[in-house]
Amino acid sequence: MTSGPTSPRHSPRLAEMTTVEAADAVISSPVVILPAGAFEQHGPGMPMATDTLRAESVVDLVAAELGGRAVIGPSLPVGVSPHHLAFAGTVTLSTTTFAAVVREYVDSLYRHGWRKILVVTGHGGNNATLSTVAQDLLVTRPDLEFAWTPLTALAPEAVADMRVGEVHGHSGEAETAQMLHLAPHLVHHDRLTPGSTATADLDPLSRLSRRGHPALAVSYDRLSANGVLGDPRRATAAAGQAIVDTAVSRIVSFVKEWLDA
Repeated sequence: MTSGPTSPRHSPRLAEMTTVEAADAVISSPVVILPAGAFEQHGPGMPMATDTLRAESVVDLVAAELGGRAVIGPSLPVGVSPHHLAFAGTVTLSTTTFAAVVREYVDSLYRHGWRKILVVTGHGGNNATLSTVAQDLLVTRPDLEFAWTPLTALAPEAVADMRVGEVHGHSGEAETAQMLHLAPHLVHHDRLTPGSTATADLDPLSRLSRRGHPALAVSYDRLSANGVLGDPRRATAAAGQAIVDTAVSRIVSFVKEWLDA
């Protein structure tokens, strides 16, 4: 994936290092940050790689702010997206496969000496599996510190300032705003169309699934005919920058405290 236009050019990337430089980075850059996303529909107006692009761009910005104390590892460009398979182009991993890929990335990095690994995921469908991996690693790698974080959830104030609709989320105001800020050339403005924007738009089972807990999984074609929750036409690049800046600031603060702990 290519980074967005606002991403720094000199973030330390493991992929661009030689093996000699990588060995040095274990000491100088003790945190590895892995961007994780998805390969799934994002409505008529945004690309399949939306979640991966957002994660990669945020990780670039975080690494630059950390001034070499963290290195960017390989991306996880395909995530857990079975709930989007009704829409063309979506590619998914099972929870078992995604967990195995994360563990094998971690095992490789661990072998070389890294003991702090942070996954930044742009896709909420990865969250449950990352939590499971984190719990398993407490047993299998007790001297490893494994952390993960979503993106948009780190900036609830910035999202609230957008005055989002009653129903919002996937491919809606907040995600579109971030893409307008990070990768505007990939947003088809003329195709941005609202999806489900109110509880009344949802069928009874879909309404039940949106209540929180008890949790009920439903596919996105039940939630929205076009795969969108909210009204992406209301998104602005400025709102996207506010979300991204807040997320970056909070991740950077976490990593700095983590390094000093």
